[in-house]
Amino acid sequence: MSWRTSEHTGLEIQADGHVAVLTLSNPPANTWTVHSLAALRDLIAALNADREVYALVVTGEGEKFFSAGADLKQFASGDKAAAREAARRFGEAFEALAAFRGVSIAAINGYAMGGGLECALACDLRIAEEHAQMALPEATVGLLPCAGGTQALPRLVGEGWAKRMILLGERVDADTAMRIGLVEEVAPKGQAKARAIEWAHKAGKQSPSSVAACKALVQATRSGSYAAALVAEREAFVDLFDTADQAEGVNAFLAKRAPQWTNA
Repeated sequence: MSWRTSEHTGLEIQADGHVAVLTLSNPPANTWTVHSLAALRDLIAALNADREVYALVVTGEGEKFFSAGADLKQFASGDKAAAREAARRFGEAFEALAAFRGVSIAAINGYAMGGGLECALACDLRIAEEHAQMALPEATVGLLPCAGGTQALPRLVGEGWAKRMILLGERVDADTAMRIGLVEEVAPKGQAKARAIEWAHKAGKQSPSSVAACKALVQATRSGSYAAALVAEREAFVDLFDTADQAEGVNAFLAKRAPQWTNA
């Protein structure tokens, strides 16, 4: 069964040309469960296997919440086995999202708290609506961000602001998020999804083969050495000559026409 027709617990997925539009749908606050996290992991695998998909937009259902993160009721009993299972599911889901082959864009349409913000952090780019609020408040309830938050947030905003948000529990509004580099754009209320889809279609004008290689190289700067990355960059450049997109891109430019990508 195709991802276009499959059921995904807590998620809704639609196609817009070469763009997959994913809506987090678990009212009232679009919280994550072990089932919706497993669904996200499996959905990303299906999207990666579909060569017609070049980009992914992630947003929340409704006007108030992108996602409020984990449902804390599952942790009320203090069951360590349940906690370990939830942490594993969060890790699998958001690491899969971060490794998605194409461009991923979070359209933050409201509150993005805890695991909700970590979902947005796993995307390549973020657009926040002007009323959005973002936080990693886990320490406020005796927990900590376990879905990449302590690692991804400092990379974007620096250690100081990451510590303000994680250690002090500070919320940031959309303008502050833009100023500190947590998001790349602020949109009017109700417009983040449309703007994200515009960005996704802009990404679709690039060679999807090139985009996948470039994304992997950029994300490799998070680990590994600079010298090794330069070697990998040159090798990835040469590897593109095994793709149909490379020949199509160069010849389309020389012929002064728009390229027709096949992601092959």
